[in-house]
Amino acid sequence: MELTAKIFVAGHGGMVGAAIVRTLADRCFSNIVVRSSKELDLRNQYDVNRFFELERPEYVFLAAAKVGGIYANNAYKAEFIYDNIMIEANVIHAAHTFSVKKLLFLGSSCIYPRLAQQPIKEEYLLTGPLEATNEPYAIAKIAGIKMCESFRFQYGCNFISAMPTNLYGQGDNYHIENAHVIPALIRKFHFAKQNNLKEVEIWGTGSPLREFMYVDDLADACVFLMNNYNEPAVINVGSGEEISILDLARIISEVTEFKGGITFNSSMPDGTPRKLMDSARLNALGWLSKTNLKQGLLLTYRYFVNEHQNIGN
Repeated sequence: MELTAKIFVAGHGGMVGAAIVRTLADRCFSNIVVRSSKELDLRNQYDVNRFFELERPEYVFLAAAKVGGIYANNAYKAEFIYDNIMIEANVIHAAHTFSVKKLLFLGSSCIYPRLAQQPIKEEYLLTGPLEATNEPYAIAKIAGIKMCESFRFQYGCNFISAMPTNLYGQGDNYHIENAHVIPALIRKFHFAKQNNLKEVEIWGTGSPLREFMYVDDLADACVFLMNNYNEPAVINVGSGEEISILDLARIISEVTEFKGGITFNSSMPDGTPRKLMDSARLNALGWLSKTNLKQGLLLTYRYFVNEHQNIGN
């Protein structure tokens, strides 16, 4: 990407999109185009086409999506599949119609089979059943991948798809019902510390294994891929660090300086038992994540305290 190229970051108000904007600005890209969801509803085809016709972006980072944790994915299945498919369809189609040079679509590690062999390689896509708790979201993301592949095949569009692992960091969602595991735990432990509670209850058994990556590392990878990757195959973006939910809870307890105990509610769902991405393809291109989990959690908690001091339980 040229420093003066016009770049549209779809979803700049979310955690990932905001991190991409920060990274581009830090690297002196001077023509970044953004729109809030109030200014541009990406689910509306007419509005999206009009935006692309007027702005004519040369590069697109498609980070816009409706996202949430296990509860939200279960409770709002229709919204998750509809909103995400509409966003992807409209933006990818408009990128083709208005001759965007390159588009990067951001998927999710949940696209892979629930019981995929570990670590998860890109070629495991569509080789087994999905995790039931987030199947509509996963199917929407798979549709986005297939759209990029199809537009590349039929029209020669340089559309690529990156699959990030579980993310956390500045700008995360701390909603009590809709948050992913790290922001949900940060909120719980912070509240417990502020209210001198004796213990924190966590959903599930604590046994599932997860990989997490600091969101600014993902943004760095996205810019790297936009400059260095032009293949049709999806590419994984992970940290290579794996940890159990129990050990994650212990680290967050330490980071938040909570002095009480931890209990697990095994009646609540665990989700996928293990999920570790194989990022060897990306690593071979010369990219590696930079922020280890403890460092990232310390930074994230600092942002949380600054931005959400008065958040309730």
